[in-house]
Parts: sequence; structure tokens; C-alpha cells
Amino acid sequence: MDRFSEIRAFVTVAEQGSFAAAADRLDLSRAMVTKLVSALEARLGVRLMHRTTRRLSLTEAGETYLAQGGALLAELEDLDALLSQGASKASGRLRVTAPVSFGMRFLGRAVAGFQREHPQVEVELSLNDRKVDLVEEGFDLAIRVSNLADSSLIARHLAKVRDRLCASPDYLLRQGMPQHPDELAQHDCLIYTLTSQPGVWEYQGPDDSTGRVRVKSSLRANNGDILTDAAIHGMGITRQPEFLLQQALADGRLQLVLPDYHWSCLDVSAVYPVRRHVPGKVRVFVDYLADFFGKQKNSPSYDGL
Repeated sequence: MDRFSEIRAFVTVAEQGSFAAAADRLDLSRAMVTKLVSALEARLGVRLMHRTTRRLSLTEAGETYLAQGGALLAELEDLDALLSQGASKASGRLRVTAPVSFGMRFLGRAVAGFQREHPQVEVELSLNDRKVDLVEEGFDLAIRVSNLADSSLIARHLAKVRDRLCASPDYLLRQGMPQHPDELAQHDCLIYTLTSQPGVWEYQGPDDSTGRVRVKSSLRANNGDILTDAAIHGMGITRQPEFLLQQALADGRLQLVLPDYHWSCLDVSAVYPVRRHVPGKVRVFVDYLADFFGKQKNSPSYDGL
């Protein structure tokens, strides 16, 4: 039995959660899948899985091997596809992670259009607001909405996002409309927690002056949709990306606060690990996203990109 088949069997069992499901996925008998995984364990000299009649779980060695073996398997499959089908074609499974709110608004349409053009690519999309370690967790690509720090990842700019301040008309009627950012310290604010300084809002004034204000919080959350909904229901003032606010602003459920001030501008980027060969499926998907966001009228960009 070749090592490639052993690794593929183990990775598929781990991902599917059972030998039976892996056998169906690989179009092999359950006995053959079991034999391949057992051969891999024998060759390595370690147990990779705990097996019982009710459940299957990975050992610590299995977790390590899944992360590294999965990445190796993906590279081997990409190399096979590159040589056998040509660089212009893409196939295989593409694992993508993205922020929840951004992904729900844009990536369903993007993936649907991409797969019409590349039907041999199977996209597995994981929406998560935490910063995912692509190599450790076996992802091919991440969509990040942030100002990226220097890293070992390759980044491709897709769009820009501007934050806006807003509140419900009811809240502003009760508490008054702030005239200067310093007045926000006296208001109830709804704070997004997944930033380096959640309670400090930096701004640029209409005269290009800059400043920061420390705000107090009536609600903190790690999801922008929750904070937007809370603002709609009169809980306070929130600072959110413009794409989260468009509909509520358009129908009057929210109203802009301090619209002449700039709060932050974030890049939307596709990032992926540095490799000797960029997998074809990654390359064509990133190219598709760049074109997709460039054409969308409801793109998160405010600068026409």
C-alpha cells in the first residue's frame, strides 16, 4: 500500500468522523479504509485514533498528523492536478475561512458564481470571527477584514471597508445627537470586542485632526450583527463596517452619528500560506474574488475598488 493512500484514508476518516462515511467518500470498502489506516499507524509506530463502538477520536499524535498530513495531501493533490490537467484548470477541495457577518453577506453569491466556472473545485467554507491559524488548522485560504500585520502569509487586496457610527432615531431623541467625538464618553456605546483596544475609538476630523475617545459600554459582543441589531432597538451608539449598516440606514431604522468624522478604514484581503507552488484552486479562487468585489454594486468598498 502506498503512503499517499494511507494518508488520504486517515485524513478522510478524521474529517468524516467514521470509517463508514470515509469509505463512502473514497468509494472504497470499509475494510480497505480500516486496513489503510492500520498500515499507517504500524508504519509510524503510534496510535492515531481511539476507536470504540460508539465514537472515534484522535490521539494527540493523530491531531498533529492530521494538521501536517492534511496539508501535505492537499499539496500532492494540487501538484497532480497541475501536471495532469494543466495550470489553467483547478480541482479538489478548497477550505476557506472568513468572518461570520462578512461571509453571510457576500460569500454565498461569490462561491456560487465561482463553482459555475470551476465545477471541479469543492469549496468548504467555515465562518468564524476568531483569527484562524491556516497552517495549523489545514485551511487553504482566509478572508480577513482588518489591517494586516506583517506575517508569513501572502495577501491579496480585494476591497476596503469604512466604519460608521450610528444609532436608532429613538435613542438619539432620548439622549441627544453628539456634536463632537468627545461627547461619546457620555453615551451608551455598543462595542465590538475583537479589536486590540475595544473601548477606545480613534477618529479623524473633517479638518484632518486626529483623536481618540474612551467609550463606556452598555453591551460588548464579538459579532457585528448583534451590535447592529441592538442599536436598531435603541440600546446605544455602535461603530460598525458600512456593509452591516446599509439596509438599516436606508430604511430609517438607524441614523448616522457624526457623519463628517472618519473612524477607521479596513482592508478586505485574501490571505494564504507561502508555498513553493500556489495551488491552482487557490489562485483561481482569489482571482475570482478580486473580480467579484470589483464588480459588485453592493461591494463593501466605498472607494469603487
